[in-house]
Amino acid sequence: MISDPSDADIDQIVASCNGDLRGALKALLLVNEHLEAELQQFYAAVAEDCASRGKFLH
Repeated sequence: MISDPSDADIDQIVASCNGDLRGALKALLLVNEHLEAELQQFYAAVAEDCASRGKFLH
């Protein structure tokens, strides 16, 4: 049987939280929030750069 490659990633994440599924989910949510904040900063920087060059994003 061929398993989904993400199954190994999930197992690794849960293992890194000592088998605590709630802890693993909490860690993933925190990482996701951090990445979303970085993405918003990136979008803001790109928009600012475009505006300074007289180009606008739609």
